[in-house]
Amino acid sequence: MNPMIQFLKQLTGKMNPNLFTSVMNNTSGEKLAYIRQLQREMKKQEILEIPFSELPVVVFDLETTGFYPSKGDRILSIGAVKMTGEHVQEEESFYSLVHSNTKPASEIEQLTGITFEQLQEAPPLHDVLADFFAFVQSSTLVAHHANHERNFMQQATWSALRTRFEHRIIDTAFLTKIIGPVKQLITLDDCCDFFGIKITKRHHALHDAEATAQLWAELLRLVQKHGYVHLKDAYTHLAKL
Repeated sequence: MNPMIQFLKQLTGKMNPNLFTSVMNNTSGEKLAYIRQLQREMKKQEILEIPFSELPVVVFDLETTGFYPSKGDRILSIGAVKMTGEHVQEEESFYSLVHSNTKPASEIEQLTGITFEQLQEAPPLHDVLADFFAFVQSSTLVAHHANHERNFMQQATWSALRTRFEHRIIDTAFLTKIIGPVKQLITLDDCCDFFGIKITKRHHALHDAEATAQLWAELLRLVQKHGYVHLKDAYTHLAKL
């Protein structure tokens, strides 16, 4: 089933049913209405005491033209995979390139393997974000060094959809802070090497998201061995450091 339609059906009971019928036509205004409703529903959620073994998250990664969305850098692709606890749901994945009429720098093309021709044929940012939010729904997001993803998602969501980016993002580094042997590891490559995680294709948003998901699973196993049951335990520990 189309993730947007599945998402809409899950929200139908909380909204005017006539809107669901009209949204089946996938008009942009109606998609925005549902995304904004999703943002409101997320604010009511409390995830801090959900056991790590049951915590649903979406691990995601962005490939971008640079590091500074405020200076014109943009998203080239989005990749994501769903997890529940330590289980990676590989069949529940998302990947899309983002349309651009501007050729990326040659070093970015070489690094990511994304060509100008591919970007010209890709769907526009507005549609990619709408589909991404339909995939994520109200799940908590996880990313490696999440400030990069957060900054781009905040800028892109506002510029393309004219709505705020409200999803909670947990940085994998958050858990490494409470695990001694891992705390000096910085890059995704370093972390994956340490845990023996293979990245199929580096600097590809979906493959990097899958590797980050495996990293998150390993970190969950370690923090639970240290006696932490849920996010509240971890936040309480870090507040005392």
